[in-house]
Amino acid sequence: MQELKNIVKKSGALFKKGFFERKQITYKGTVDLLTEYDVAIEKELTAALAGSGYEIVGEESWGGGELPKNAIFIDPIDGTTNFVHQIPFCAISVGVWEDGKPKYAAVYNPILEEFFWAEAGKGAYLNDERIHVSAESDLQKSLIATGFPYTKAEAGEDFLWVLKKMERVLPYTRDVRRLGAASMDLCYTAKGVFDAFYEINLKPWDTAAGVLVVTEAGGRVSDETGGEFALTSRGVVASGANVHDNFLKLLNEAH
Repeated sequence: MQELKNIVKKSGALFKKGFFERKQITYKGTVDLLTEYDVAIEKELTAALAGSGYEIVGEESWGGGELPKNAIFIDPIDGTTNFVHQIPFCAISVGVWEDGKPKYAAVYNPILEEFFWAEAGKGAYLNDERIHVSAESDLQKSLIATGFPYTKAEAGEDFLWVLKKMERVLPYTRDVRRLGAASMDLCYTAKGVFDAFYEINLKPWDTAAGVLVVTEAGGRVSDETGGEFALTSRGVVASGANVHDNFLKLLNEAH
C-alpha cells in the first residue's frame, strides 16, 4: 500500500503542473476530452508499476477484451473536463484487484491535496485520517451525487435513463450534486459528504479504486438494480449502509 501511495503521489506533480497550464485538447468522442497529460500521467504510472505481477488496465492504453482478475486499473485523470476547465474536482485513480476482488485503492486530488486510500480489511483513509460513511437513514435528508454518461450526447437510452432517475430522486432527497469525477464521488460518499452516489456506464478504471474506499469506510456498493457490483456492471450505487436499500427502492420504483 505504501509503495502504491508513493507512486501515485509522485505522479501528482505532473497532474498539478498540467492543471494550471494550457492543454492540447483532442476528442475521443463528441464530449469525451483527452489531453496530453492524460497520456503522460498514465505512461508515468505504468512505468512505475511495471513488474508488479499485475496486468495494467489503463484508460488510455487498454485495448479491450475480458478484464484480467489480477490487474491494476489506472485512470490518469478522472474528471478530464474539470481538469481542462480548471475545476478542482478531478483525480488520479488507481485500483489494484487480485483474484477478481479489490485489494488496494488510491485516489489522489493534487489540487485540493486530498489523498484517499484503502487496503482490503484495513479501513479507508483521507490522508492520515480514518473516514466513515454517513449514518443517515432518512432519504429526504440525504445528499445524493450522480454523473452523466458520455453517451448522453446521443440523446438515446442512457439519456432517457438519466432523466427518469433524476425525476425519481430529486423530489425525495435533500438535493442532487453532479461534480464530474466518479472516483471522487465515491470517495466523498466514503467520507460522508454524500449519502449516496449512482451512475451508469462507467468504466472499470472509474470505479476500481473508489468502490474499495466506500466499502472499507463501512458503506455498501451494488449495481443499479441492487445486485452484486462488478467492474462490468452497467451501473453502480454506493452509499452509507443505513440508506442503501431505501435509496435503491426509490431509484428503481415505477413513477
